Amino acid sequence: MALDELKSAVPDYAKDLKLNLGSVIGNSDLPKQQLWGTVLACAIASRSPKVLRELEPEAKANLSAEAYTAAKSAAAVMAMNNVFYRTRHLLSDPEYGTMRAGLRMNVIGNPGVEKVDFELWSLAVSAINGCGQCLDSHEQVLRKAGVDRETIQEAFKIAAVIQAVGVTLDSEAVLSE
Repeated sequence: MALDELKSAVPDYAKDLKLNLGSVIGNSDLPKQQLWGTVLACAIASRSPKVLRELEPEAKANLSAEAYTAAKSAAAVMAMNNVFYRTRHLLSDPEYGTMRAGLRMNVIGNPGVEKVDFELWSLAVSAINGCGQCLDSHEQVLRKAGVDRETIQEAFKIAAVIQAVGVTLDSEAVLSE
């Protein structure tokens, strides 16, 4: 199992990450598609080659072809949106907030999977990328769709742990050169 390989690669000083990785993925209450779509989107968003190499095969095995593509699409479109909306929000000139974005993001309207799943994956990626405006937007859509706070928190816990594991493993790879 790739999850075990990834956990074994985490150094002893980051034991909490190893334990958290096992619990947020191995003991998640999320339905399989929500879980593995979140894992894949976050692995991509983490930008860690090791994390992506280890988690992608298991995600692919647990997702339909449509869900696999949609999770990758969530990571891709949110990579763009998180930079755009975070920047617009951080600029002190409020005029930018009134301007048309002019960016294509059709996949959000037709992701090829349940809208709730795509929104959950988008929220998790937004947590990694630190876009408060996107986080609020996706959280509101999820809450309006009846998704409880525990489910939403589960997604950003997965994001937090995958990101931390990626940072740790990539740092170790550089330090061991």
